[in-house]
Amino acid sequence: MDNKTNENEIKKTEATVENSQDSNEKETRQQKKQERQVKKSQRKEKRATHRIFPIWLRLIVVFILIIAAVILGLVIGYSVLGDGAPLDVLTFELWEHIIHIMTGVE
Repeated sequence: MDNKTNENEIKKTEATVENSQDSNEKETRQQKKQERQVKKSQRKEKRATHRIFPIWLRLIVVFILIIAAVILGLVIGYSVLGDGAPLDVLTFELWEHIIHIMTGVE
């Protein structure tokens, strides 16, 4: 009899442990779901903030940097590789002369 009662008690405790584990899993799943929802709402709130450096200003800055790089490249190329005066590359007469050479006028 003692063995049967012990077995019954063991089965009951195993059942209660399984039930408690199931309920713990459910609680943790619900907690995780709530945490995910909170994080998701926080991300949405972050997106609504204003940018410090707006996109239109970024585009203008990039455009200005590209123009500066082209001018710097022309000055270095004309003065170092072409043995000319560095600021002559920025004159209209030089570009007019280059266009005339390319089109065959001169």
